[in-house]
Amino acid sequence: MPIAIGIGLIWYSLSKLSATDIQDIKTSFTTANYWWVVLSLLCGVLSHLSRAYRWQFLLEPLGYKPKYMNSVLTVLVAYLVNLAIPRAGEVARATGISKYEKIPFEKAFGTIVSERVVDSVMLLLIIAAAFFLQTELLSTYLFKDQGNSSYLIWYVLGGAAVLGLVFLWIIKRSTHPLLVKIQNFVYGLIQGVVSIFRMKKKWAFLAHTIFIWFMYLMMFYVVIFAIPETVHLPFSAVIVGFVVGGLSMALTNGGLGTYPVFVASALTLYGVGSNPALAFGWIMWTAQTVMIVLFGGLSFLFLPIYNNKQA
Repeated sequence: MPIAIGIGLIWYSLSKLSATDIQDIKTSFTTANYWWVVLSLLCGVLSHLSRAYRWQFLLEPLGYKPKYMNSVLTVLVAYLVNLAIPRAGEVARATGISKYEKIPFEKAFGTIVSERVVDSVMLLLIIAAAFFLQTELLSTYLFKDQGNSSYLIWYVLGGAAVLGLVFLWIIKRSTHPLLVKIQNFVYGLIQGVVSIFRMKKKWAFLAHTIFIWFMYLMMFYVVIFAIPETVHLPFSAVIVGFVVGGLSMALTNGGLGTYPVFVASALTLYGVGSNPALAFGWIMWTAQTVMIVLFGGLSFLFLPIYNNKQA
């Protein structure tokens, strides 16, 4: 469904362009300085390598030390799977490391959940910084007047929390074989999450986390120098574009159809023409997607070969 939405958005956005608009976007593509795009991709690769290394800090307190190459390959495969099925990459990553490093799936998945919690905190900090720098702009993007819908969201979250607690209470006291398996799975998840508090290298974990998100920002920032119309953008505009683009990624698979349009609409508020802004969004999205498909696909093929040789 998200893929269909993304394709529909691409068709809709392109159908609104005139022949002149399409020619202007093509010109921006052909005249762009792609060395800056290459630098952006290098930042992306460094963030993935750092993420794989950071994962070791979470697995170590559980008594596991997987080969770094396996961590890298499963991380890259996870990004590829997420393009096809959002959030399925985390399951694929835990499955891969469980298969090749003999780490229980639930514990590996628990550490990945821990990562997501930390990354969510980092994203919230960046959103907070964006609001501090550009309050009016982001409030328009994120918090349009929705009447009483915000209360409904709180009711739903509260109801889900109550149901979750009741479910945990039931499986904790049950001796049914199926519920016992669920209990063991939940316990493994909790172990994975708690491992973040038992790390010996907390500061190294924090340093890698900051580095990962700094690289994400740099991936976006350096591309503004690839197109003359975006060179003048201040860093506050970069943060806003990064946040808006990042949030659009949750709407469709890998931001298909949404990322270029959302980023372009943010950049136009800083005086960038609509066509160069759209070209910027498409260059960013295309470069990131090609990198994930290329490295993720190669990792998918190389992962069993590497482990067969090791065996």
